[in-house]
Amino acid sequence: MKNAYSVGQVNRYVKNMFTQDFFLQKIYVKGEVSNCKYHTSGHIYFSLKDETGTLSCVMFAGHRRGLAFSMKNGDKVIVGGSVDVYERDGRYQLYAREITLEGAGALYERYLALKQELEEMGMFAQEYKQTIPRFIKRLGVVTAPTGAAVQDIRNISLRRNPYLQIILYPALVQGAGAAESIVKGIRMLDAAGVDVIIVGRGGGSIEDLWAFNEEIVARAIFECRTPVISAVGHETDFTIADFVADLRAPTPSAAAELAVDDFRSVAESVFLYRQRFYRAMSNQLDSDRNRLKQLQMRLGYLSPQSRLREQRQRLVDLEDAVRGGMDRKMKGYRHELELYLERFGGLSPLRKLNQGFAYVADQNRKTLTSVEQVKNGDTIYVSVTDGTIEAQVCGTEKEDRIHGEGQKQ
Repeated sequence: MKNAYSVGQVNRYVKNMFTQDFFLQKIYVKGEVSNCKYHTSGHIYFSLKDETGTLSCVMFAGHRRGLAFSMKNGDKVIVGGSVDVYERDGRYQLYAREITLEGAGALYERYLALKQELEEMGMFAQEYKQTIPRFIKRLGVVTAPTGAAVQDIRNISLRRNPYLQIILYPALVQGAGAAESIVKGIRMLDAAGVDVIIVGRGGGSIEDLWAFNEEIVARAIFECRTPVISAVGHETDFTIADFVADLRAPTPSAAAELAVDDFRSVAESVFLYRQRFYRAMSNQLDSDRNRLKQLQMRLGYLSPQSRLREQRQRLVDLEDAVRGGMDRKMKGYRHELELYLERFGGLSPLRKLNQGFAYVADQNRKTLTSVEQVKNGDTIYVSVTDGTIEAQVCGTEKEDRIHGEGQKQ
């Protein structure tokens, strides 16, 4: 009997063949988009077709940064990715990592390379972004002098704030010399001291917007001391200028709304705040008047002069009580002190000396309390009231204090 394999084993074997094929791991396929579906998960499912066949494709949400435009059915595109087998269904498909419009591939490669280089240099870092001031007086605009972009910015800005001064630098925004013209406009408006600069133009292909992908434009925006709002193309168009600018607006009209605060809404807010302030002040005054009336009524019932006299008398009584207590305490302390002085006076060595007693010490100045501490010929010192007597022992006599008998030596 022949060996039989499961469906899963066959699909796994075919998948391994695809995985080991280096050519299929990094491949670019061009064709027309069909059956394009944006899934709620963020994945994009579509097919590539030409006159010879159809290829199923999917771009996962994690690779959406590789798509710089809104893809739709009928677009001619070049898809870069890998071909692999979806093991569960047993069919192969192209897993897309980047998608470019056909004919713009080389420019798009330059765009991605410059974007990566400037990002690594930190020119897109959030800490370098300047805050857009809320209330501005002078708005600088770098764009073409004709076209919908400048008209949208002008109409919306003046409608939101009719007192705003708009300074337009008529720049080339497409073709040869456009990047240099945009850079010159940014630097001139920065030197002119405007509050905010809008740099932008209407939408177009990657070729039309390429001036805003040039490195010199990115550096001019990065080095500008005035906050810059980038408004290039439509909502789905992203340029290098959008990443470097302090704020990115999806359209020129949106840039005008972000840069210019609505004067009418501010005036309405001030009016509402004034009304609220007046209302709060009126309520506070009414409350204070009512409280004042209540206090006046209480003062009518309670005479302040009478209470003051009462308090003064009480203070006098307390003062007398304190003085009396202090006098009694002082008398008691004086009596105790006299007793202590009398007691310690009886123990005073000076008093004993005055009464005829003497203090006797040996030749080492140690106190003598017994005849046995000296012998004949020793020198002794006798302290009396007015001085010290130096003497020599000629003899001693020991007495028995109990029986009154003595023994001479």
